[in-house]
Amino acid sequence: MTLSSQPADDAEPLAKPIVSLKSVTKRFPGIVANDSISIDFFPGEVHVLLGENGAGKSTLVSMLSGLQQPSEGSIAVDGTEMPIASPQKALSLGIGTVFQHSMLVPSLTLIDNVNLGGSWWKTPDREAIAKRMEETALSIGVEVNPAAITSSLSLGEQQQAEIVRALMRGSRFLILDEATAMLTPKDAEKLGQLMRRLVAQGLAVIFITHKLNEAVAYGDRISVLRLGRKVGALGPDELKSLGPEAATKEIIRLMFGSNGNQAAETTRAAGSARPLVTATDPLLEILALEVDDDSVPVTGIELKIGAGEIVGIAGIDGNGQKQLSEALAGQRPVKNGRIYLDGQPIEDLPIGARRHRGLRYVTDDRLGEGTVGAFPVSINLLLKQIGEAPFWRSGIEQGGAIAENARKQVKDYDIRTPDIETPAGKLSGGNIQKLLLARELTGSARAVIFAKPTYGLDLNNIAASRRRIREAADGGKAVIVLSTELDELIELSDRIAVMSQGRIVGIVENDGDARQKIGEFMSGVAA
Repeated sequence: MTLSSQPADDAEPLAKPIVSLKSVTKRFPGIVANDSISIDFFPGEVHVLLGENGAGKSTLVSMLSGLQQPSEGSIAVDGTEMPIASPQKALSLGIGTVFQHSMLVPSLTLIDNVNLGGSWWKTPDREAIAKRMEETALSIGVEVNPAAITSSLSLGEQQQAEIVRALMRGSRFLILDEATAMLTPKDAEKLGQLMRRLVAQGLAVIFITHKLNEAVAYGDRISVLRLGRKVGALGPDELKSLGPEAATKEIIRLMFGSNGNQAAETTRAAGSARPLVTATDPLLEILALEVDDDSVPVTGIELKIGAGEIVGIAGIDGNGQKQLSEALAGQRPVKNGRIYLDGQPIEDLPIGARRHRGLRYVTDDRLGEGTVGAFPVSINLLLKQIGEAPFWRSGIEQGGAIAENARKQVKDYDIRTPDIETPAGKLSGGNIQKLLLARELTGSARAVIFAKPTYGLDLNNIAASRRRIREAADGGKAVIVLSTELDELIELSDRIAVMSQGRIVGIVENDGDARQKIGEFMSGVAA
């Protein structure tokens, strides 16, 4: 089976589409988020949108919801082309969106949440609202307690309440954005059953998920996005003829590409990437690590990284990667488990002590966490050594030593700054990243954790950051790279661990089948 880069859906229903995208393109500075996408959404269908992080799904949803406007192309509703200029306009057209994270106000009752945005000049008829809520809920087979305080409800119950609210506002085109990401398997199954009831009543549902078993189980039509383009579609007839197993394999091929590993191997052969390293004794060892978190608790993490080895951590954003990296760095307490560096336990040490032992952390939050924007470059380069010799003596700042260090780091790491006294917040994102790399990779670094090291950078700075990561490993450091960019992990890593819902669900050797295997783990196909 061959699908073109912009294929037609295989089974055209008799009904007319509620919403149609015609060659929709959305550009941001330096990036094309959506590239000439055409999709029709029909009543009575669950239309699943699939794609990796950065595939363009969120941008597409933001345009349908009235939060963004297309740079090119058009959106038609009921066959009539019209701009969706605002969220209010989207609601007036019957387009409702339920986001991954609840948009309900936790301290309010469901009645008050439904009434938000209503007429301010008259007292709401709470009894009438409650009655309508109950009737709407009953019509789709769920139960709600209108008087319940929202924070007292489970995530699944809050999601049902948001769907009820959308229907009360006249929604006939419902977008469920990562709707099952935070749900238990039981609640996710309930949502799937609810979607079937909604489309049976004639609604059109867009269901965005990363879980292929859900996509195949609940979807009537599936569109796959990759790098901002629609790369394939499976319609009702094709889904039925293929069956769940073959459909899943075809979706994985579309999502992750068939030649990705060949490209990575070509890159290595060309000398721009390092050969694979097989480590022996671990330099950094993580055993049965648990980290408490209200949204994504981390449990049972087991990893061993040897000197000179790069271990990538893949996964859809929000599956515990941030919690894990911050726990390793000392920014979050460890509930259970051990972290060994050079054979010595460090899980109870504060951030500074871990740094002195040789553990370094390059955060993805360059401005909010990694630097103090108002401080000069020279001080930001020493932000984690404030008060330490030779840069401070008896609490007195040694300006000469600080300046000498800054000039050397600026030169060695090619930090483009007007002056070492320039506030770090005035630098470009790429130069702030160079500053962080300079600070964390110098001195006695033994193990380095990189969180999304190239996020938001241009091509030149991406290449420079990846080169520094390879050099760190070549220098004998143990390296962890957390990234949502699969191509980046394929290029850099010796092994790749896949995280889902706070756990490592698989570890893949970076060989010729890595992309396929990672895709299966990320999509919930492999266990």
